Amino acid sequence: MAIPITVLDCELLLYGRGHRTLDRFKLDDVTDDYLMSMYGFPRQFIYYLVELLGVSLSRPTQRPRAISPETQILAALDFYTSGSFQTWMGDAIGISQAYMSRCVANVTQVLVERASQFIRFPADKASIQALKDEFYGLAAMPGVLGVVECIHVATKAPNAEELSYVNRKGLHSLNCLMVCDIRGALMAVETNWPGSLQDYAVLQQSSLSSQFEAGMHKESWQLGDSSSFLRTWLMTPLHIHETPAEYRYNVAHSAAHSVIEKSFRTLCFRFRYLGGSKGALQYSPEKSSHIILACCVLHNISLEHGMDIWSSPMTGPMEQPPEEEYEHMESLGLEADRIRQELIFTHFS
Repeated sequence: MAIPITVLDCELLLYGRGHRTLDRFKLDDVTDDYLMSMYGFPRQFIYYLVELLGVSLSRPTQRPRAISPETQILAALDFYTSGSFQTWMGDAIGISQAYMSRCVANVTQVLVERASQFIRFPADKASIQALKDEFYGLAAMPGVLGVVECIHVATKAPNAEELSYVNRKGLHSLNCLMVCDIRGALMAVETNWPGSLQDYAVLQQSSLSSQFEAGMHKESWQLGDSSSFLRTWLMTPLHIHETPAEYRYNVAHSAAHSVIEKSFRTLCFRFRYLGGSKGALQYSPEKSSHIILACCVLHNISLEHGMDIWSSPMTGPMEQPPEEEYEHMESLGLEADRIRQELIFTHFS
C-alpha cells in the first residue's frame, strides 16, 4: 500500500528509523478520509481518545525517546483494526515492533481500566423504561432490557490448560458473552471464558446470570437464542411453535435479537482479529481477553460519538446449537416456562 506523501517529511525520509523523534506523524497532516480508511475512526474521535486517555498514557519516564499519548493511541488503533504489527505506521514514524507492542499493551490497559465507565446497564428508572420502550417499538416485545449472545474469538494455544480452550470446531478460542441494547451498544461484556465451554454454560456461570438470579430488574428480561436455557429473566425462542401466538412471539423475538448480530458484525468488521479474518490473537488468554474488552470499549465510545452500526460484508446466520440440545434446553425451568407462556398469551394472542 502506498503511503500518502503527507505522512512523511524530508527529514524523516533522510533519517528514517534511526531519527531521534518518535512523533513525526501528526493528525493534522492527513485527511479525515485517510484516517477513516486506515483506522475506521475520524479525527475528532481520535482527538477525544487522546483527551480521555492522555494523562494515563503520559507516565513519568527517563527515556529520551518517550512515545506521546497520540502516537500510542494511533499505534494501538492501527493494530486493533489491521490485526498486525507489521504495518506502514511503525516504519513511517520509526517505531519498532517491540515499541508497537508496548503501545498496544499500554492503550489496552487504560481502556480496560475504563470499561465500567462505558459498558454498563442503565441505572435510573427513566433510562430503564426508555430501554424497554425502545425494544417494544422495535419488536412489540415488552419488558426487554437487552439481548445476550456469545461469540468465539480465536487465540493461540495457551501454555497451560490448553484443552479447555479448544472449542467444538477444534480451534483455540475465548467464548465471550455480550449484552447489547437496541443501538448495538454493549451493556455487559465477559471476555474471559475458555472456548470449550458451550454458550449455555458460559451464561449459567456468568456474572450476568448471578445478578439477574439475585433479583436485579424484576419483571424484566434479557433475550437469548436457542443455545441458552430458558430462565425467569431470560426469554428464548420456541423451537417448535404450535399456535399463531407462539409464531408471533418467535417473530418478535427474532426481530429484537437481530440487534446483537449487527453489533457482532460491526465489531468483527472493524476489529479484524475478533472475526478471525486476521488469524488468532497471539497472546495468552488473559491478554487476549483484555484486547477484546478494549475493542468493546472503543465500540461503545464510537456509538456515543454518533458512529452508528453499518452493514458489513460478514453475513449469514449466527451459529445454532446441534438439534439434540434443544429438547434438553426446553425442558428446564417450569416457572420460566410459565412466564413465557403468560407473555405469549398476554401480548401475542
